[in-house]
Amino acid sequence: MIEHGERSVWYREPYVWLLIAIPACAVVAGFVTLALAIATDDGLVVDDYYWQGKQINRVLSRDRAAATQAISADLSFDYAHGIVQAQLYARETGSLPTRVHFALLHATRAGFDRKLELDRTPRGDYYSSLPALAPGHWYLQLEAEGWRLFGSMRVPEETTVHIAPDPSVK
Repeated sequence: MIEHGERSVWYREPYVWLLIAIPACAVVAGFVTLALAIATDDGLVVDDYYWQGKQINRVLSRDRAAATQAISADLSFDYAHGIVQAQLYARETGSLPTRVHFALLHATRAGFDRKLELDRTPRGDYYSSLPALAPGHWYLQLEAEGWRLFGSMRVPEETTVHIAPDPSVK
């Protein structure tokens, strides 16, 4: 106990450490936030807005072409073996390509996006190896020359997905 006239050493006072700890935590949190801001890419900024705006009509015409040709697809994912299979359907089955481009687009992290080429097998379906996918919501884009299909799924909950042209696209 401190008697009258004695002085306590400052570093033995808990309130002094409390007053030092609060701003010190704020400084550490600031540096952590700065490190995260530098190390991660938000992927939201586009350099050429005009070009992106012109591409919207091109994409819509590809969606319309898929609807006109009545193209749809059933996709099946085998996460354990790393395989994706697609079965394409069209009004004229002879118009189906030998290779389609398949993009798996993560809903929130562009760095997780994957692009695959699915080759047609002799049985008529399309096949490719599947890289490991992070759990969450993914957008699917299946395209070939002149048409595009777009859909979505949740990994790992969904193993089969049917995608078809959006009926609202005219």
